Amino acid sequence: MKNGDTKSFEAQLTKLERIVRDMERGDLPLEKSLDLFEQGVRLSRECQERLNEAERRIELLLRDDGGRTFTTPFEENGKLESVVGDDAEEDESVF
Repeated sequence: MKNGDTKSFEAQLTKLERIVRDMERGDLPLEKSLDLFEQGVRLSRECQERLNEAERRIELLLRDDGGRTFTTPFEENGKLESVVGDDAEEDESVF
């Protein structure tokens, strides 16, 4: 594991947001700006990888007995309706 992996996603995202705010002020010396930029790129990549890993874990959890991925859209009344693979009806949501 890399050193950055021990921090929570939320902590990494908060640090990235702080870096962006500091850089947007525009009053930093060039070397400090470059250092913050490098840190920001690293944090951005680490956060993206963590999001990708979470997506892969969710996809594994949302497989039926046949190995097909399914989704469970929210219904207006708060109940969940299971939709399986290509056999599912079209989503009629407004989004």
